[in-house]
Amino acid sequence: MGLKKLGHVVLKVRDLDRSEAFYTGVLGPAVTGRMPGVDGLLRGARQLRLPRPRPLEGGPDATPQASRQVGLFHVAWQVEREEDLRAFHDQLVPQGVPVRSTMDHGANLSVYFEDPDGHMLEVTYEKPREAWPTGRSPFEGREPLSFDAARR
Repeated sequence: MGLKKLGHVVLKVRDLDRSEAFYTGVLGPAVTGRMPGVDGLLRGARQLRLPRPRPLEGGPDATPQASRQVGLFHVAWQVEREEDLRAFHDQLVPQGVPVRSTMDHGANLSVYFEDPDGHMLEVTYEKPREAWPTGRSPFEGREPLSFDAARR
């Protein structure tokens, strides 16, 4: 058996309307469907489902996941070109979305930020294989990206 691709991600949110506005405004997927009283379904590069809070699952007073708690760490979207990553980075702050960090991991360049519920999100550009570092893991780099220097 071989896996084809990640089919979708489901994130529990406190406020569906606020989360839909964030994801459609910042990442650009369109709302493609809703199940009345249940959730919103966003489609862009892939599928993201935002469940409407249900009893015992969330709501406005739901406790966020603790940093040292087992669970999802982040969701990543990939862009085609390094220039696309910089353009994405440069439009976050004017939209009121703080950049948590940027990193050159070696094999990829990443911009990290959070959604309104504190879910960590990443937009990444994967470098061509021949540009990956040699002599170390291509994923261990933690250097900030040059275009994020003004924020530091």
